Amino acid sequence: MSETDAIGLAGENLRGTSGLDQDAAPSPRKKRTKKSVASAVTQDTAEVPSEQPTSTEARALAEPSLHGNATAADVATPNGAAPRGSEFELKLLVDPERLADFNEAPIIAANARSKGTRKHLKSVYYDTPKRTLWRNGLSLRVRQSGARFLQTVKAESGDDPLRRGEWEANVPSIAPDLSLAMPFIPDKLRTDLDAARLDAVFTTDIHRHQRVVALPSGTVEIAFDQGILKSGDRATSVSEIELELKSGSPSAIYDLALRLAEHGSVQPSIRSKAARGFDLADDAPPLARKPRKLRFDVSIPLDDAFATTLRAGLRHLLESLPAAEDGRDPEGVHQMRVALRRLRSVLDLMRSVGSLNRLEAVRAEARWLTQSLSAAREWDIFQGDTLPAVAKGCPSIAGFDTLKEAAEKRRSAAYRKARFILADRRCASFLIGLGGWIETRGWRADIPPENLGQLAEPAANFARRMLSEQHAKVLKRGRHFKSLTAEERHRLRLAVKKLRYLADFLLPLYGRKKSAKRFSAKLVELQEELGSFNDMATTASLLAGLGTEALDSGAAVAAITGWQAHAMAGSEPRLRSTWCDFVKTKPPWARDAEA
Repeated sequence: MSETDAIGLAGENLRGTSGLDQDAAPSPRKKRTKKSVASAVTQDTAEVPSEQPTSTEARALAEPSLHGNATAADVATPNGAAPRGSEFELKLLVDPERLADFNEAPIIAANARSKGTRKHLKSVYYDTPKRTLWRNGLSLRVRQSGARFLQTVKAESGDDPLRRGEWEANVPSIAPDLSLAMPFIPDKLRTDLDAARLDAVFTTDIHRHQRVVALPSGTVEIAFDQGILKSGDRATSVSEIELELKSGSPSAIYDLALRLAEHGSVQPSIRSKAARGFDLADDAPPLARKPRKLRFDVSIPLDDAFATTLRAGLRHLLESLPAAEDGRDPEGVHQMRVALRRLRSVLDLMRSVGSLNRLEAVRAEARWLTQSLSAAREWDIFQGDTLPAVAKGCPSIAGFDTLKEAAEKRRSAAYRKARFILADRRCASFLIGLGGWIETRGWRADIPPENLGQLAEPAANFARRMLSEQHAKVLKRGRHFKSLTAEERHRLRLAVKKLRYLADFLLPLYGRKKSAKRFSAKLVELQEELGSFNDMATTASLLAGLGTEALDSGAAVAAITGWQAHAMAGSEPRLRSTWCDFVKTKPPWARDAEA
């Protein structure tokens, strides 16, 4: 059966086998009922339904929520579905012209079991018009390979950057059978799905060369994928190497990826084809998520706490990478820098256990990457926040347009540099090497035998000591707050920021204590107030760096300088009050802290 014939049956089969009554949807969508999936996909592309939300609404709805998702442990296996539990997978994005070269890489030639197999895979991804599945961290696709149709449900799985839940079932056509998917969908979503209609959102057409590589650390299935994603009149190419663990240690994925990175330019990615497809359908930039809150068992050993925290940090880094490189959403670079700073804070924590040679190398690379993204972030703030606010408040002053043009040139140059760095082999080696170091818990090799016992101790004991020490350092640097110089306040801000990151990692060990929530809230408030002073100092540096480019914008530059100086003076009482509130707040590790 051809792809066109198979997809052409989708509309009829969607109604007959999925258990969804398309006519049960509210009346505003009735006009498209008969067209359904059949007409949406038979025109060679997956047409986005015309009644979908506006771009802003669609963006909000389509962003997956990663809380409460189905995982392998949450669902049972129905008849007819093949339980795969979860997949451990990493992608390497490569230049389409170089993809074939990687198939001849020495690590592949020496360890591949055979020449492999070649497949032509055509898939359709489905969801409701409101993206009920996708915004809850789920995806549903039907893939055609020859005469076979395979339905797959995938779910995000915790903080592990490479792991996802995956369940498969054979279906008779390209149309999905929702009854087979329901057991893998959280109960709270099933009612919404029963009352909704599934539409084809986008299609993929991929040529895959698949091989199995046996390494000492594990067996990895490697797929060289080349093809296209389509949604309506939009399309984007696919050129990637997909590494999936079949047996052995997860470190095998990183071992193989690192060797491939030595062969040529690659970019590690955990962004799925589903994520790319939904962004394509909504014409939206890659999503830049904030870091997720960690949740620890209070009895977790220190070694496990380190691994969990580092793995969450790596996930945040890899999630932020596509948005940072894309550049349309300033949150991309911002979240990547946040992820790097958080990572460095964890590494600083680990130094207290012992001298770690490999850790120092990781810290140095994280610092290099953070600094490489600094200029792009600073110009984003200036262009997106500082300049528009002052220009709006001073409409009679000339020169803001000229200043904006000059600043945009600097911002564009900063992003070109950032993209160059993110595509550099050094960046790829850092990210892949970090993942391998985490999975093998490489820090154990550097710790003296007499100190290894610390890793088995409860992390709560370690948390109390580290938080207490950093809290004391903040209080010391903030002593006589009213008389602190600008430089002293800057050092205080850095100490507060470090305490904030430590609190993000370690306060979860105090469970749901009210004192932990209160302390965290006051700490965040203080960091934000001190941060505004740093933003003003950064603005002055940026304006000074423009030099002759800002000659015709003297009045606008002066207005910005005066505006910020006035704001700084006006915020002083609020800052002092915030500092006093923080000092009075009892930390959760205090003996008399509220439970």
